[in-house]
Amino acid sequence: MEDAETQYLIIGGGIAGVSCAEMLYTLDNEADVTLVTATSFVKSVSSVNQITKLITEFQVEEQNIEEWYKTHNKVKVITAKLSRLDVETKTVYLDNGTRIKYGKVCLCTGAQPKLISDDNPYVIGIRDTASVLRLQEKLSDAKKVVIIGNGGIATELVYELKNISVVWAVKDDAISSVFLDPGASQFLIKEVEKGKEEGGPCKRAKYTVQTSNINSQKEMLGSALGPDWHQALQSEGSASKKKVDIKYNVQIDKILTPQEYGDTQNTKEGDEKYPVYVRFTDGSIVGADFIVSATGVTPGGQFFKDVLELSEEGAIVVNDNMETSVKDVYAAGDVCHAGWDWSKHWMQMRLWTQARQMGMFAAKCMYHHTIKEPLDLDFCFEMFAHVTNFFGQKVILLGLFKGQRLENDYELLVRVTPGKEYVKLVMQNGRMQGAVLIGDTDLEETFENLILNQMDLSVYGEDLLDPNIDIEDYFD
Repeated sequence: MEDAETQYLIIGGGIAGVSCAEMLYTLDNEADVTLVTATSFVKSVSSVNQITKLITEFQVEEQNIEEWYKTHNKVKVITAKLSRLDVETKTVYLDNGTRIKYGKVCLCTGAQPKLISDDNPYVIGIRDTASVLRLQEKLSDAKKVVIIGNGGIATELVYELKNISVVWAVKDDAISSVFLDPGASQFLIKEVEKGKEEGGPCKRAKYTVQTSNINSQKEMLGSALGPDWHQALQSEGSASKKKVDIKYNVQIDKILTPQEYGDTQNTKEGDEKYPVYVRFTDGSIVGADFIVSATGVTPGGQFFKDVLELSEEGAIVVNDNMETSVKDVYAAGDVCHAGWDWSKHWMQMRLWTQARQMGMFAAKCMYHHTIKEPLDLDFCFEMFAHVTNFFGQKVILLGLFKGQRLENDYELLVRVTPGKEYVKLVMQNGRMQGAVLIGDTDLEETFENLILNQMDLSVYGEDLLDPNIDIEDYFD
């Protein structure tokens, strides 16, 4: 067994882990830093654009270790998986036989996708690069796919796919409900209907809507996808055109084999046959070449259940210095639960923006604790702020953007310019608590400041969103 020793050890090559390693390298380029990654690729942030104090736009590049090492050659990188964490001896055991003694360790091992079926070969969970490659293989000769889920990955996948028939099943009464209210979803559905092609919207896409009244410890996966995961996706199926059916308020009742489907249906010669069928809770049955499960993630904290405090959902609990229940053991990203008292306008969501913020802040905490300096909670945790793209439209979410934790004691102000912008404000007692901005509104900095300073805006009433008033200049 090979023995090694390091001052700072980071486990995980995803956005949180790499951001942690890079920040440690920035804070002290003489520090002894070791990064352990389960795959030969790491996720590295580039093209960082600080839009406001809290909103940061960036790209995530997947780099092989050799490429990343060229600009971070003082960070030792080991390709292996974690086998065991011994907090008594401050030793990590890897599956390649390496044993590493650490001064401080940060666990950034991410989360696993919540698969609708663990053992069905026709079910693909989209979480890491390997799963995207499996998707591409299946897409090349597929004519029809069922997508289950209503979050960011499902939303973008529906938009990106070309030349394939898609059945998008959501358990809610609006698309993208993880992030958007029905009004914003309705605004974006117009963009979905345009479809997606290289160089512009696809006029051939046909959309119909159907309505209805009606998770174990896994092997550690590769790191989570970044915000632009779909850019390199070979997203073309084998059909002649794209068609999407959206099924609202449904969930999967059962996945059927062709034989099981045939036993329940009066099939006849000439009927199109598929390798897998889905029976939904509204009683309908849909055949497909495969199923994409994009139904969220489960934190991978169960691996550490015998040594660290976990939340009910199985995430590692950390305090406001990213410390776990054991001294010198830190955690960041999807694997952890923010166990401190949250500020009024912040909440934890397992997004790549927060993975980066947590990884960087964990590095600052590890460094400051080493030099025995106190450190306050970073300003980025003062208010929730996230920027993404849905259906080719810029989407910015600020504060309590869906009225979270306000117990229906709020009102909404909405301004819609079809095909151009959607602006929604969450107001309580005349003060702004959250906002959703779709399109190039240029209002994000103004609204960020109004949420942070809690100015009483009662006097403006609905004029706050009057298109004839330049709000940005007014509150500058």
